[in-house]
Amino acid sequence: MTVGTESARARRWSFDALVPAHQRRTFEEVGERLDLDVGDTRAKRSGFWAMLVLSGLIAVAGVITDSTATVIGAMIVAPLSTPILGIGIGIVAADVAKVGRSAAYVLGGLATVVALGWIAAQALPSTTDLLANSQVTGRTSPGVGDLVAAFATGFAGALALARKDLADVLPGIAIAISLVPPLGVVGVCLGSGQASLALGALILFASNAVALVVAAIVVFTSIGYAREAQEARSSAGAPRRRAAYVAVAVALVVVAVPMVANTVQAALADLWLSQSGEAAEQWLSGVPGAQVQDVRWQGKDVAVDVLFEGDTPDVAPLREKIDAIVPWDPQVLVVHTVGETL
Repeated sequence: MTVGTESARARRWSFDALVPAHQRRTFEEVGERLDLDVGDTRAKRSGFWAMLVLSGLIAVAGVITDSTATVIGAMIVAPLSTPILGIGIGIVAADVAKVGRSAAYVLGGLATVVALGWIAAQALPSTTDLLANSQVTGRTSPGVGDLVAAFATGFAGALALARKDLADVLPGIAIAISLVPPLGVVGVCLGSGQASLALGALILFASNAVALVVAAIVVFTSIGYAREAQEARSSAGAPRRRAAYVAVAVALVVVAVPMVANTVQAALADLWLSQSGEAAEQWLSGVPGAQVQDVRWQGKDVAVDVLFEGDTPDVAPLREKIDAIVPWDPQVLVVHTVGETL
C-alpha cells in the first residue's frame, strides 16, 4: 500500500510539474473549446468552415505554384486540429456523441479540401510538373520521421490546450502538424490523374490526425480529464473507452505500416544508388580524366552523368553491374558531357 501510494504521488507530482494546477484548464473548458457543437455553436461552425475553405484555397494555390510560403500560410489558418483533438477529448470522456460529431467535422473538412484541390487541378494550369513539385514530393512518401514529428507536435498541441500559459505556441504547432496541405495535395494529384501520389499524401494526413488523437488521449488522461469526466457522468464509460483505444491502436498500425515501408524503401534506394555510383566509377576507371558527376534516380531508371573527352565506352558492362545491384532491372541512362574540368 505504501509503495502504491508513493508511486501515485510521484505520478501526480510529475503531471503537476508538466501542467501546474494554477495554469491547468478544466475538463469543461477544454471540452467546450474542442466541441464545435457546444456553446456558441453558430459562431464556431461559421468560423470553422470559413477558415477551412480559405486555408484549403491557400494550400491548393501554394501546391500548384510550388510556393512554400503560401503553404505555410495555409497551415496557420487551418482549423482542422480542433475537431481532431475533439475526437481525443471525446474518447477520454467516453462520450460517443462528441467523438462522432468531431469525426464528422474532420471527414467533412477532408472532403472539402480534397474537392478544392481536384477542382483547381481541373480548372487551372499547373506551373510545375507534379513529379518536380517540392510541395507534392515532400508529402507523398511519408516515413517514420514524419510519424515521430507528428507525435511530438500532437503532444505539444495537447499540452498547449491543457495549459493557460501556452496559447502562444499554437500557431507554431499548426505549422508543424500540416493537416490541410496534404489534403490539398491529395486533391491536386487526383485531379491530375496521379492516384498513387494522392494515396501517399492521404497517408501523411491520416498519420498526423491519428498522432494528434493519440497524443490528446495520453495528455488529457494523464492530467485527470478522464477521472473528471467519469465523475461528471452518471454511467461509467470504461468499456467504451477501451473499445476506442483499440480502434485508435488499429488506425495507428494501419498508417504506420506504409510509413515504415517507405522509410525502408528510401534507405534501400539510397544504398542502391551509392552502389551504382561505385559501379560507374569502376566503369570509367580506364578512361583518362573521366569523371562521374552524378548518379540519380530518374523515375525507376538510373541516370549517370559523366564528363570526359572522347567517345563513350561500351555501356553494356555498366548496365550489367547496375542490373545486378537494383532488383527490378532498371534502364541505365548515360548522359555524356564532352569536356574536362579546368
